[in-house]
Amino acid sequence: MSQHPPVRPALPPVSGGWHEGDPVAFRRFADLGPLRLENGETLPAVRLAYETWGTLDEGGTNAVLVLHALTGDAHVTGGGGPDVPGQPTPGWWDEIVGPGRIIDTGTHFVVAANVLGGCSGSTGPSSSAPDGHPWGSRFPIVSTRDQVAAEVRLADYLGINRFSLVIGASMGGHRALEWAVGHPGRVDRVAVVASGAQTTADQAAWAHTQVRAIELDPNWRGGDYHDGPEGPSGGLALARQIAHATYRSPLELDTRFGRLPQHEEDVLRGGRLAVESYLDHHGDKLVRRFDAGSYWTLCHAMLTHDVGRDRGGVLEALKRVTARTLVVAVDSDRLFFPSDVWQVAEGVQGAYYREIHSDHGHDGFLIEAERMSAILDEFLIHRIPARSSVFAD
Repeated sequence: MSQHPPVRPALPPVSGGWHEGDPVAFRRFADLGPLRLENGETLPAVRLAYETWGTLDEGGTNAVLVLHALTGDAHVTGGGGPDVPGQPTPGWWDEIVGPGRIIDTGTHFVVAANVLGGCSGSTGPSSSAPDGHPWGSRFPIVSTRDQVAAEVRLADYLGINRFSLVIGASMGGHRALEWAVGHPGRVDRVAVVASGAQTTADQAAWAHTQVRAIELDPNWRGGDYHDGPEGPSGGLALARQIAHATYRSPLELDTRFGRLPQHEEDVLRGGRLAVESYLDHHGDKLVRRFDAGSYWTLCHAMLTHDVGRDRGGVLEALKRVTARTLVVAVDSDRLFFPSDVWQVAEGVQGAYYREIHSDHGHDGFLIEAERMSAILDEFLIHRIPARSSVFAD
């Protein structure tokens, strides 16, 4: 019997993000005008891609803002995948947001936007500058506060004066907290999940190595690769592998993979361990749906994160929060350690702290949906006392 050669995967695109002319899928777009950035530069025109579910009530009291993490997008809930042009992934928090879920789209008006600097329809390095060419290296450094400033404009555009709840996890938690600190009059309740008040040196080190992985790819070209034949897919894939290792716990990796080889591969002859193949897989997946320039930009935004900057420090800044506050940590998280998350709860008057037990590390906020739903259920229907510190089992 003849042997067929293995099917090689298609070469990755120059940029895996969404581009003008692609199917819009579920996206809507808000053109929000020029935006002066925290560093003094100005973006002449800002567009955010967003999605909404449900209906805003007459009093405007039922709006919920959901903020995505580093490589997420506005598609929080609903279908997606290879058969949905323009939306390669399904809703990333389907078990938390949707009809009958704890954040019920039947009773709430849920809003989610692709972050400023992203690559799923919002203004970012791969989108067109005023001259019609991709921004590339010309795209300025944007901070967490700049991203929230754009989201505030989106709220105004949608006629939302105040959110009943602002919730975000990981990088989304950065923005959720910035909303509560910088715009306290527009937030009734805030939930900060697996996130912190400022980027620690440890987190900055992880972000820096991801940035350098992209920069050292010869196809990076200083960020101006979008019109070229190849993008920095190798650097982006490596950045994703570095990140993914921080998203999972040592216990999970050891339990799932141990020292097992990948199928018949022999590590003494250049083969891979199963855990290496796992990371290769996640790197390859990302380059087919994300843009390297956006990844670089969003890592830099995480490096800027500090709610205490120009506000007298973190503790003084957290005193500005008037929203009823929930702070959630994952006990096995080695990117946002529980002690870092606790700093937020300790600094916000009346905050409620909850800790989820999970073997999965940082991604526990996505994987442990049942536990996350139970915590939100307690918080949103006011069963819990203020200033309590409870550890979920």
